[in-house]
Amino acid sequence: MAVNSLAVTMMGVTPSGQCPVTTGSLSLWKTLCLMVLFLARPSPRSTGRQQKMGEFMVYPFTFTCFKAFKGHYTLSRESPLEEHFKCFLECLTCLMSLKFAYGLLQCTPLTLFLLRLPYIIFQGGMPRASYGDRHSISVVHGSQQTAFDFTSRVIDFFIIFSSEPTAEFDDPSAMVVLAEEELVVIDLKTAGWPAVHPPYLASLHCSAITCSHHVSNIPLKLWERIISAGSKQNIHYSNMPWPIDGGTSIAPDPPQRDLLLTGHEDGTVRFWDASGVCLHLLYKLSTVRVFLTDADPNDNMNTLGEDEWPPLRKVGTFDPYSDDPRLGIQKIYLCKYSGYLAVAGTAGQVLVMELNDEDAEHVVDHAEADLLQDQEGYRWKGHEKLKTRDGPVRFEAGFQPFVLVQCQPPAVVTSLALHSEWKLVAFGTSHGFGLFDHQQKRLVFVKCTLHPSDQLALEGPLSRVKSLKKSLRQSFRRIRRSRVSSRKRRGGSGNASEVQEANAKFDQDTLQEMELAPVQRKIEARSAEDSFTGFVRTLYFADTFLRDSSRHCPSLWAGTNGGTVYAFCLRVPPAERRMDEPVRAEQAKEIQLMHRAPVVGILVLDGHSTPLPEPLEVAHDLSKSPDMQGSHQLLVVSEEQFKVFTLPKVSSKLKLKLTALEGCRVRKVTVANFSSCKTDDYSENDLAVLTNLGDIQIISLPFLKLQIRYPCIRKEDVSGIASCVFTKYGQGFYLISPSEFERFSLSTKWLVEPRCIVDMPEVTSNNHVRPKSGMENTARKSRGSGRSSGGCGEDERKSGRLMEHALLNDEKVLKEIQSTLEGGRGSYAERNLARNPLRHGLSNGGAD
Repeated sequence: MAVNSLAVTMMGVTPSGQCPVTTGSLSLWKTLCLMVLFLARPSPRSTGRQQKMGEFMVYPFTFTCFKAFKGHYTLSRESPLEEHFKCFLECLTCLMSLKFAYGLLQCTPLTLFLLRLPYIIFQGGMPRASYGDRHSISVVHGSQQTAFDFTSRVIDFFIIFSSEPTAEFDDPSAMVVLAEEELVVIDLKTAGWPAVHPPYLASLHCSAITCSHHVSNIPLKLWERIISAGSKQNIHYSNMPWPIDGGTSIAPDPPQRDLLLTGHEDGTVRFWDASGVCLHLLYKLSTVRVFLTDADPNDNMNTLGEDEWPPLRKVGTFDPYSDDPRLGIQKIYLCKYSGYLAVAGTAGQVLVMELNDEDAEHVVDHAEADLLQDQEGYRWKGHEKLKTRDGPVRFEAGFQPFVLVQCQPPAVVTSLALHSEWKLVAFGTSHGFGLFDHQQKRLVFVKCTLHPSDQLALEGPLSRVKSLKKSLRQSFRRIRRSRVSSRKRRGGSGNASEVQEANAKFDQDTLQEMELAPVQRKIEARSAEDSFTGFVRTLYFADTFLRDSSRHCPSLWAGTNGGTVYAFCLRVPPAERRMDEPVRAEQAKEIQLMHRAPVVGILVLDGHSTPLPEPLEVAHDLSKSPDMQGSHQLLVVSEEQFKVFTLPKVSSKLKLKLTALEGCRVRKVTVANFSSCKTDDYSENDLAVLTNLGDIQIISLPFLKLQIRYPCIRKEDVSGIASCVFTKYGQGFYLISPSEFERFSLSTKWLVEPRCIVDMPEVTSNNHVRPKSGMENTARKSRGSGRSSGGCGEDERKSGRLMEHALLNDEKVLKEIQSTLEGGRGSYAERNLARNPLRHGLSNGGAD
């Protein structure tokens, strides 16, 4: 049976083209046309017979949706019935001449079909057996046919085309696809139909974000080199400008260049331009090439074979699948002055990289750091280390690794520090920490921090019997201690009744004269037998007085989960003998906090109580030299308190109990510089602290006085608190969802907020629409407000009460007010934005 005769037979039209359907039943005619064009899949309950016509399968009346637009014909509701029938025959002819069903097998449904001549675009239609789980949109133009494969569900798509009425065809230029995780634009004018690089709404969570690192005030030379390396990665994108516009940004240019680095589960590090409102992807670094994985990094998923069918091509950047979870990035440290980058991963790998403007092929040097040299009988029960590639590896322009340090056992790297001036990198895991000289490519030393009673770290995962014995033993010990303490209290109270009466009278007289101390919670000291006491939480380089007060030297400080601080004195040779003499280290101090709370931060203050500058910051004349004449101070930040020690004697000087007073624990801490918005001559350094309750507290240095407290993150949002990262100038980022960063500011000077105008049409008295710019609206509003604040202000105040009563007596106004109030409740995010005007969200890299 021919195609046309089949259509004629099913629709009740004679072969000569005469249609018996009257004009009044136009909607019925369109419905019958849809029933023929919806050629997708057989219904599970249908027992009807299917008919084969070439390579196109016809299944009766089991179709989902259809959209037909202007093709050769311009159709409307008033168009004659013959025009609709001609358009129907044209569409049916195009469908029968294409191989869009991808074979004779059962296919997935066509959930959307667009006819934009000479293009035919449809969603679905893939062979169900092999490609039933794919989210695809197929584009057909003549003999060219491509099925664009998306890694997330396609919600909707539309075509951007020319709207000239004299044109013969629609002349589509781009296809905009809204997927569940990203927005993709396909250029239909360029050969090969490449994707358009998105300037905003980038997919932050193309792979799950595992860590973040912010670097402020990037030098121009390093900024340009990163952009140059990123531009070489975007050659597969189209040169078409972004086809979606609307609105004009009036935000001022950012005063400095900021980078936000995000580490991902698939072993990549992405560099984002965080200077303004929108996060723009500058460069992507991959560490996969160093290791042997199941997937070859040289494979290009976008290439198609000549005989491959269906012609699938992956588009978009969202790819949640990881070849190996051990590739995940856990720590990042970038030196903006030297261009060195240190990256640490899940399997104990530490990569040191340098920036290269050209492609290179070289061998990556390997070194192993055994953190359990003094431990015997230990057997690691976790994952194995990643296998490295032998021989030279080719790297593209950008950050290229030149040395790999592998920790043994291959546990997760929990802390990382890089000193580019001394050419040293420090790393720590749950078993200890080490120091590596990346210039001589040799290990300086390792230190095991495991406690002898730390059975969980020594033996790996415990069995249920061992953990039950340990918990019972600890419970009996606590009961025994409580009984002994209660007996002592009862014995002493019976023999000193007269003394207690005298003390009570004395206290009653003196309480009126002395200031009451704040009520403190009783915080019991943690036991040394707790698990993971050797977990290294923080590492810190400092040039300070460690041995005596007459000579200062380089030093390395490490803080553990058991409240222990280790200090090592370093001997770094001068520059002229740097390659000949080795770096030497010797342990000089060991501090054990009485409450044994985890150490989350270490800081050294100079003689002026100013934090020491970053490496190479003084050499580039970007900071004053630290004061080496006065005595230095050591600030140790634990989860429960802040404590200041004098150096080099390490005697306690000052402390602030946070948990005992506030009932919260420190999760993140950094030094932030707050400048005056009125004058450039004044600035101060304070501590920005994020607690487990989601509050941000500003604490002064060096007196540890609480300045202000802001509620920022919900205390139930544990992942948001864990993902928070502070900037150097009092701003911060945290994840409010896997795909959204929210930005907040604690400083009145450094504030990034979205500001834009949108052109809105203006309706005149003759019902003509005249476009009006946002600048005109702003100017008119300002002129109106100026007049109202002048001579008319007194009249408005007089008529205020009359207008109020008039509005309240008007029933329409009351209903409008009620609907406004009901509609103005909004979501939690809108209410939160109204309460905190300094905060705004970055949804997939764009501003909400």
